[in-house]
Amino acid sequence: MYRIQLQHKDFMVINKGPGLGMHDEGGEPGLVNRLRTETGLTLYPVHRLDKMTSGLVLLARTPEANRALSMAFAAREVSKQYLALSDRKPKKKQGWIKGDMEKGRGGSWMLARTQENPAISWFDSSPVREGLRLYRIKPQTGKTHQIRVALKSIGAPILGDDRYGGTIADRGYLHAWRLQFTLAGEAFDLVCPPDEGELFLLPELHAAIAGLSE
Repeated sequence: MYRIQLQHKDFMVINKGPGLGMHDEGGEPGLVNRLRTETGLTLYPVHRLDKMTSGLVLLARTPEANRALSMAFAAREVSKQYLALSDRKPKKKQGWIKGDMEKGRGGSWMLARTQENPAISWFDSSPVREGLRLYRIKPQTGKTHQIRVALKSIGAPILGDDRYGGTIADRGYLHAWRLQFTLAGEAFDLVCPPDEGELFLLPELHAAIAGLSE
C-alpha cells in the first residue's frame, strides 16, 4: 500500500500505492493516519495525491517544516513530475495546457477556455508501443484533478481513469515520479519509478522512462 522512501528529521517521503486515499474513507484509514499509527509521529501532509495516483508524497514532521514546505509549494518553488499512460492519440504531442477549472457533475471537473485563475501544466509524450503512449506532466499549479482533466482535454484520458473517460484497466495509470525541493538551504531530488500495474512493468516503458531528459 505504501513504502517509506526517505526519512529526514524534518519530513518524510512516501511512495503511495494506487487505491489508497490520503485521508480516512468509509471507516478505512487513509495514508496519513496509517503512517501516524505505524510511526508514532505527528505528520503534516504538505500536498496530496488522488486515490488512484501512486508515487511520491511529502509529509512534514514539524510545524516549522510544514510551514516552509507549504509556502514553497504555494510559491511554485517545488518541481513535480508525473508519468501517465494513455491508449489514445493526443491532439498535440507536447506543450502547455492552460485553463480555468470548472466543476462538472458528480465531483468531476472541466477545463474552460478562460484564464482567470488557470490550471497550468507542461507535458511531453513519447510512444511506448502500438496503441500506448507515455506522458510526462509538469504541473505548475496544484488544482484538484488537474492532470487528469488536462490529458482528457487533449484527447488522451489516462488509462484506468473511468471518471474522465479512460479505457478500463487494472489501475489508474498516473504516478508521481519526481519531486525536487529545497529546505533550509539543502536541495532534494527524489525519483521513484512506478512499480505497480501491468503496463507500468513493461520493459518498453522502462526504456521510455530512462530516455526522459531533464
